[in-house]
Amino acid sequence: MVLCYQFFFFLSLDALPRVTCPNHPDAILVEDYRAGDMICPECGLVVGDRVIDVGSEWRTFSNDKATKDPSRVGDSQNPLLSDGDLSTMIGKGTGAASFDEFGNSKYQNRRTMSSSDRAMMNAFKEITTMADRINLPRNIVDRTNNLFKQVYEQKSLKGRANDAIASACLYIACRQEGVPRTFKEICAVSRISKKEIGRCFKLILKALETSVDLITTGDFMSRFCSNLCLPKQVQMAATHIARKAVELDLVPGRSPISVAAAAIYMASQASAEKRTQKEIGDIAGVADVTIRQSYRLIYPRAPDLFPTDFKFDTPVDKLPQL
Repeated sequence: MVLCYQFFFFLSLDALPRVTCPNHPDAILVEDYRAGDMICPECGLVVGDRVIDVGSEWRTFSNDKATKDPSRVGDSQNPLLSDGDLSTMIGKGTGAASFDEFGNSKYQNRRTMSSSDRAMMNAFKEITTMADRINLPRNIVDRTNNLFKQVYEQKSLKGRANDAIASACLYIACRQEGVPRTFKEICAVSRISKKEIGRCFKLILKALETSVDLITTGDFMSRFCSNLCLPKQVQMAATHIARKAVELDLVPGRSPISVAAAAIYMASQASAEKRTQKEIGDIAGVADVTIRQSYRLIYPRAPDLFPTDFKFDTPVDKLPQL
């Protein structure tokens, strides 16, 4: 079949231009994606050429489980940046056609990323890296990014390192999402000292006029017991011990983390799954002497702290006195 190239444009009644075959105006044109041509199926006439393909850049399969759809090229829009991060960067030319007679590049970027966007991008990468190290979900990363953007745009923490601000924002986001982490845990995945993170934490709360819920012993109990491979019965007993100790005001001035560690130590010593102070201290991030001090405060009331249905492997009167 001989293909003849002709171009015919027909204006419909609603004044919208469309391409049709002059011999068969009602025929549905066939698009040749490889050649970019519009062909009439009745007579083979090439009605239009150089048609832009708006389909996928490559094949995608329905059974793929990937979260991202690679149907088009380019990074996704980032609403946290000033222009949505949709700017185009032209690479450095290598051929002779890329330069003029004076050796200057013919094609240059009309706009480069601003210094503020560059600083936020670096902070977002650092936040993602820290969250990945302690297995935090994506919603906490998003909240941390929003907190950092608010602080950065207010310029209320001038003179503070962006890494310190990012670490403090991650700590705040964890507490706001109900999965608090200790300062030592955040410090372990960042390059900032615990003292500097604590300072930025207080400044951010004041600058944003926000607050976080007070941490309790129950916020850490399940995670600490899981990392220590303790059974459910010991975890429930430790939770009960810590809650009763706080209700009876046996541990005034003690941090919830140290109280939780002491409660886990008492519950494990009363069960068959015993753990040492060092093992608990390594998981909870507290010193052995801190666990001993909190344990000594709750030991005299030990019979009143255990749940009634707890199965003792070691009687209460045989628990370590330290």
